[in-house]
Amino acid sequence: MGEEKEVTIVDGALATELEAAGLNLQGDQLWSARALQTNPQAIKNVHASNTVPRLCDRGKPLIAGSIGPYGAFLNDASEYSGNYVENMTKEELKAWHRPQLQSLITAGVDLIAMETVPSQKEGEALVELLREFPNSKAWLSFSVKDEQCISHGEKFNDAVKFAITSDQLVAVGLNCCPPDLVSPLLSTANKNRRPKGGWIVYPNSGETWNPNTRWENKPIDNQLARFAVEWKELGAKWIGGCCRTTPADIAELRDTLKANLSQQ
Repeated sequence: MGEEKEVTIVDGALATELEAAGLNLQGDQLWSARALQTNPQAIKNVHASNTVPRLCDRGKPLIAGSIGPYGAFLNDASEYSGNYVENMTKEELKAWHRPQLQSLITAGVDLIAMETVPSQKEGEALVELLREFPNSKAWLSFSVKDEQCISHGEKFNDAVKFAITSDQLVAVGLNCCPPDLVSPLLSTANKNRRPKGGWIVYPNSGETWNPNTRWENKPIDNQLARFAVEWKELGAKWIGGCCRTTPADIAELRDTLKANLSQQ
């Protein structure tokens, strides 16, 4: 991640770049995490050739350790619905996430990316768990299904209320969604209260997922750059990309925001 004055730029999709480098990730239960075990050099190569040169114009980039939803472990696509939380307590969710959070903090990451969280209950559990590590910072980012609701069905506006007053969260927001959902969600949430550190948004490229043909309907333009200034004006202080976004998309996003700042 690199900082452009008022906005921190978040990098794009790791798995997309690993596939571009020739790794076959489809059908693997661990997906891109498999490379951590079988080909760690590929992970290093992607960051060395793309992330650092594009984001680190000055100083070193921040390193965020990712904590995704419990449902991804179940390997039944429930991370997209969050329906597992209906049979779990917050304490059970915290117990599951605690070892990973501890490991990432011990490894020395700069902050924790609590991301693609489908439900309000899991989001609250993660924020509560973070309090056990009072010297650590994080962001909390929900996955969403439409212009009002996160994936499990709670209103985004309600789901963020618990988190926006946390002193440990550098940002609260959403990721892994179509870009055109971002502005309506932020606009509604802004009617109440913005998070202390601002919103974080890093949607997908705008392509749609088809289980039979994989990704399709690629936009003709860079959706991140197209909406970036609008998101910034709505209070987004951290902006980047999720699935199918490329280093070129992130570079154009950065240039768009830099040009906007120079005009002010």
